[in-house]
Amino acid sequence: MKAVVIRTFGDPDGLEMVDLPKPVPAPGQMRIAVEAIGVGGVDAVIRRGTLAGYGFREGHLLGSEVAGSVTAVGEGVDASWTGRRVWAFTGLSGGYAEEAVAEVEDVLPLPDGLAGADAVTLGGSGVVAHFALDRARFAPGETVLVRGAAGSIGITAVQLAARGGAGAVAVTTSSSERGARLRDLGATHVLDRSGEGGPDAPSSFDVVIDVVGGPQLPLFLDRLNSNGRFVAVGVVGGQPPADFGLRLMDAFRRSLSFATFSSDTVTGPERQAVRSSQFADAARGDLRTTVHEVLPLDQAALAHRKMDAGEVFGRVVLTP
Repeated sequence: MKAVVIRTFGDPDGLEMVDLPKPVPAPGQMRIAVEAIGVGGVDAVIRRGTLAGYGFREGHLLGSEVAGSVTAVGEGVDASWTGRRVWAFTGLSGGYAEEAVAEVEDVLPLPDGLAGADAVTLGGSGVVAHFALDRARFAPGETVLVRGAAGSIGITAVQLAARGGAGAVAVTTSSSERGARLRDLGATHVLDRSGEGGPDAPSSFDVVIDVVGGPQLPLFLDRLNSNGRFVAVGVVGGQPPADFGLRLMDAFRRSLSFATFSSDTVTGPERQAVRSSQFADAARGDLRTTVHEVLPLDQAALAHRKMDAGEVFGRVVLTP
């Protein structure tokens, strides 16, 4: 089968299309003929070599979520899965391929009317957005800032905050065109990447959901109201300064909170319950997905170049 691996860490040109044996599902697994592959920010971080300390090596097969049809099941898996259209989490490897395997507990049937491209745009990111707001103890009437809102996590967080009755939903983004699209999804205020907006924009927030991280993160800690909560869900802009915690200590009397969030800390059944509900909402049109572009698998490097250049609004999807 055709697959894309990391030949050398670094820029997208280090990705290479190769031929690999078709995977065989182990006990508790199923094999999926892939129709759509989500290209996520974590893929870019792994490709750059940033996470080499976690055991990633050259030759790594990228990809963590796919949609397609089940073609085979391993021992202990109900044979009735065969032929069903599903979404699947493949871990941090195995998705950029014509066929992939996943544990049965990481697979969900797709509702009628939900395209594979939409499923892989929402499946991983929607859960992060949901639980980030939950961990921030977001309540109706509060003001929310989504930093780095043009990606699939941010787009879903904007919608969930708006649906949850936020008093204001501000976003940071790189252009007025993106800002207009985010307003259409529920944002009430559009700020630039440094957090500056018009005279009517909130100057501070009860909740900040941050996908970006990077050197400017401390500036957004300063934008929290007293008792404000900041939840970092990504570092697509790099690691924050090592001393960023000093901002919290300097504001000690304002009782600010900072947390990181990874969906790895949520139980599988909880993740799947939220994901199933969001898939149903998306199939009905109550939750919108944004597919930036669909590219063939052999153009995975182009997909990564678009991400690195900041061109993607939503998610790029690959198809074998």
